[in-house]
Amino acid sequence: MDEIQRTLLEQIADLHEVPTGAYNIRANGELAGRNTTANIDIITKEDEPGIDIYIKPGTKKESVHIPVLLSQTGHTELVYNDFHIGDDCDVTIVAGCGIHNGGDKLSKHDGIHTFYIGKNAKVRYVEKHYGQGEGTGERVMNPKTVVNIEENGYMEMETTQIKGIDSTKRVTEARLADGAKIVVKEKLMTHGNQYAETEFNVDLDGEGSSANVISRAVAKDNSRQLFLSKINGNNKCAGHTECDAIIMDNAKISAVPEITANHLEAELIHEAAIGKIAGEQLIKLMTLGLTEAEAEAQIINGFLK
Repeated sequence: MDEIQRTLLEQIADLHEVPTGAYNIRANGELAGRNTTANIDIITKEDEPGIDIYIKPGTKKESVHIPVLLSQTGHTELVYNDFHIGDDCDVTIVAGCGIHNGGDKLSKHDGIHTFYIGKNAKVRYVEKHYGQGEGTGERVMNPKTVVNIEENGYMEMETTQIKGIDSTKRVTEARLADGAKIVVKEKLMTHGNQYAETEFNVDLDGEGSSANVISRAVAKDNSRQLFLSKINGNNKCAGHTECDAIIMDNAKISAVPEITANHLEAELIHEAAIGKIAGEQLIKLMTLGLTEAEAEAQIINGFLK
């Protein structure tokens, strides 16, 4: 990897070098590195771009890194990655995409990740998106995540996009069986003329299943955001969706939470709040010696933690 790709890898996966354990690094549409372990296998798909990741039942305290790096202006791709997580696993999966666009052509990565999470399995999934580069070409990402969780399975999903992506549509779909649980934590910031759309659609099909979807967003300058969240309670279940957003400058934010109860014992809650930074917060920090810009940055950083 060159210096640009190393910088992207650090930003999206907190890696300063090639990781230990299982990994698959994709750079500009090509395989840049791969390692498997006794419990985790990674296989290139034959019928379409992407990989299949197989994690053996009972695998504990192992991780998989699958970063995607784009540093060639004008490169566009659509990748399909499928995760097959066996019963009784406890694993961490670190994904994400970084784009460096130094030219005048659009660079785009679309990725469809499908998870099959076995019974009693526990998965922590971390996905970061980041863009940089001095070029005028757009940096576009459209990730889609499809999650299928079997009985008593658990998934915690952390998604972060706080810099450099001009346009994105982020879609997450989940279907949960009896006792299954999903927790989604999204952090999103847009600036300039950027546009970001987030869509969650969760089907709580199993008895005792639950979902907690939480989004924290900041929109600056002339950027626009749309948050869509739908939870369908199809059994005795519990669901909660929440969007908190800070709006600044000439930005626009729309939040559309939706809950549908299709069962007498479905317990569902939705919350949405959009507002500007409170003036008293700025004044308090400025009395401590911070400039207005520094105070705003401090408040935003705390909000997105």
